[in-house]
Amino acid sequence: MEPPENSNKDSNGFEMAEKIILRWDSTASEDARERMIFETDRQEADLYLQAVDEIQRSLSNASISSSSNNNTGSTGGDDQSKVNTTIQIAMARLEDEFRNILLTHTSALETDSLFDPTSSAASTPHAQEFEEDDNSLSHHSTSSNSLLNLQHCESSDSSSYRSTSSIREVDLMPAEAIADLQAIATRMISSGYLRECIQVYGSVRKSAVDSSFRKLGIEKLSIGDIQRLEWEALESKIRRWIRAAKVCIRILFASEKRLCEQIFECVGTDIDDACFMETVKGPAIQLFNFAEAISISRRSPEKLFKILDLHDALMDLLPDIEAVFDSKSSDSIRVQAAEILSRLAEAARGILSEFENAVLREPSRVPVPGGTIHPLTRYVMNYISLISDYKQTLIELIMSKPSTGSRYSGDPSTPDMEFAELEGKTPLALHLIWIIVILQFNLDGKSKHYRDASLAHLFMMNNVHYIVQKVKGSPELREMIGDDYLRKLTGKFRQSATSYQRATWVNVLYCLRDEGLHVSGGFSSGVSKSALRERFKTFNAMFEDVHRTQATWLIPDAQLREELRISISEKLLPAYRSFLGRFRSHIESGKHPENYIKYSVEDLETAVLDFFEGYPVSQHLRRRSQ
Repeated sequence: MEPPENSNKDSNGFEMAEKIILRWDSTASEDARERMIFETDRQEADLYLQAVDEIQRSLSNASISSSSNNNTGSTGGDDQSKVNTTIQIAMARLEDEFRNILLTHTSALETDSLFDPTSSAASTPHAQEFEEDDNSLSHHSTSSNSLLNLQHCESSDSSSYRSTSSIREVDLMPAEAIADLQAIATRMISSGYLRECIQVYGSVRKSAVDSSFRKLGIEKLSIGDIQRLEWEALESKIRRWIRAAKVCIRILFASEKRLCEQIFECVGTDIDDACFMETVKGPAIQLFNFAEAISISRRSPEKLFKILDLHDALMDLLPDIEAVFDSKSSDSIRVQAAEILSRLAEAARGILSEFENAVLREPSRVPVPGGTIHPLTRYVMNYISLISDYKQTLIELIMSKPSTGSRYSGDPSTPDMEFAELEGKTPLALHLIWIIVILQFNLDGKSKHYRDASLAHLFMMNNVHYIVQKVKGSPELREMIGDDYLRKLTGKFRQSATSYQRATWVNVLYCLRDEGLHVSGGFSSGVSKSALRERFKTFNAMFEDVHRTQATWLIPDAQLREELRISISEKLLPAYRSFLGRFRSHIESGKHPENYIKYSVEDLETAVLDFFEGYPVSQHLRRRSQ
C-alpha cells in the first residue's frame, strides 16, 4: 500500500489535471467549443499536455490500485471510472486539436511550380512534342526561385527540401505545427487511440492529396471509363499523366511520407507507415489505374509510341516508387507498378508483331495513279523511323528475332528472309528489316495490279527508293539497318529502274535498227524507202504514245526523276541521231518528208523533260522544226 502522503499528492495532481481537462470540454462549455487550445498561447497548450500526462499516470495508478484492491477484497471502481471518463474527454479534445492543426496547415501544392526544372534535360529524345511545355514550366519554376510555392514552407533553402536521387521532399508543414502534432499523436496512441489518430490524419491529408491531384489534372476514372475513351482523347491524357506521375511519386507522395515520419517518428515505423498508406493508398491506386488501363487496352499500331512513352516514364520512376513505398504495408503498390510495367512491355511487343502482320496483309488492290509512292509505304517507313527513336527501349524489350520468315518459309503468301545474311544484328534491327521485307513483298503484289509492266516497274522503283531515302535520313535507323542491307535495297530500286527502261524503250529503240531496211539487187539504192517510211511512222507513233502516257506518271523525288530522264536520253538521243543521220536523205528526197521525220533530236530531248511530272501534256509533241 502507498504511503498516505504519496496518495494525497497523486490525488491533488489528478484533481488539478482534471480541472484543466474539464475546462476545455467542448461538450460542457461554449467557450471551449469556440476556441482551440493550440491556437491560444503556448503556455495553455503545454498545461493541457501536462494535464493529459497526469491523467495517464493516474489511469495507470488506478489500474494498479484496482488490481491490488481486488486482491485484498477492497474496491476502487469509482476512482477508475472517474479517471476513464476524464481520459475520454481529453482524447476527444486532442482529436479535435489534432484535426484542426492538420487543417490549418494543409494546402494544395501550387501545380504551376510542381514540375522538376531538370526534367526536360532528362527527357528522352523522342519526346520532342513535350519539350515546349517542359521548358515553359522549368522557366516558371526557375523564375519563382523555388521548387514549390507552399504557404507554410520555411524560407531557408537548406530546409525547403532534401534531394535523394530524383526524389525531392518538401516541407508540407512548419516545424512548430509538426511538434504539436507529434505531441498530440504520442499521447493519443499511448492512451489506446491509435485508430482514431490514423483515421483523422488520413482523412485530412488524403483530402490535400486529392486536391493536388485535381490541380495536376488526374481524374477519377475507372479502368472501364479509360478504355471507353477515344484514342485521340487518351493521347493528351497520357502526356499529362506522365508529367503528373513524376510529381506525384517524387514530390507529393515522398513529401507525405516524410511528414508521417516527422510526426510519428517517436511512436514507431509501423504507425508512420500505416498513416502514410491511409493517406496515399487510394490516390496511388487511382494514379496507377490509368497506366494499367492503357496496358490492357485493345492493341493497335498508333498506340505503340504512347505506350512506349508510358513504359519509359514508369521504368524511370520505378526506383523512386520502390524508395517511397518501401515498407511491407505498401508492397501492393510496388507490385502493381511492376506488373503494369511488364504489361506495357508485353503490349509494345504485341503491337509490333501485329503491325508486321498488318503490313503483310494490307489488302488494298486499287493501283495508285501514276505509279507514285503508295500510302502504305509512307505510313510504314514513317512508323519505322519513329520506332528507331525508341531504339534503346525496344532493344531491351525485344530479345528475340522475328520468327515469321522461318515459320512460313516456302509459303507463297509470305516472304522468306535469310537471317544468316544478317548475322550480328540486334533483334530490333531484324524486326525492322523484316518489316521492310514484308512491305516490299506487299508492294510487289500491288504492282501486279498495273496493266502496264513499265508502270509496275516504275511503281516499285519509286517505293523502294523512298524506303532507301527514309533509312538514309535517320541516323539511328541507318545504323540499325546497316550499310550492307542498304546497298541491297539500293540495288533493288536500280534494278526496277532498269526493268522499267527495258519494258518501255526496247521496242521504241528497236524501230531505229538497220535490219529490214536494206534491199539487194537491181538499180536500188540499197534502202527500201517504203520500209523506211513505215519505220519512221512506227517510231513516231510509239514515242508519242510513250510521251503522252508517261508524262502522267509521277516520280516524286526530283533527283531520281532527273536521273531517269538522263538515262533515257543517253540511250534514246544518240540512237535517234545516228538513225536520222543515216537515213534522213532517203526521206527528204521523197514526197512529204515532214510526215515521216516529224521530230528533231532537240524535239525529243525537250519531250523527255515532260516525263514523270504527273500531269497530262498536249496531244502533239512540241516541235522546233516544222
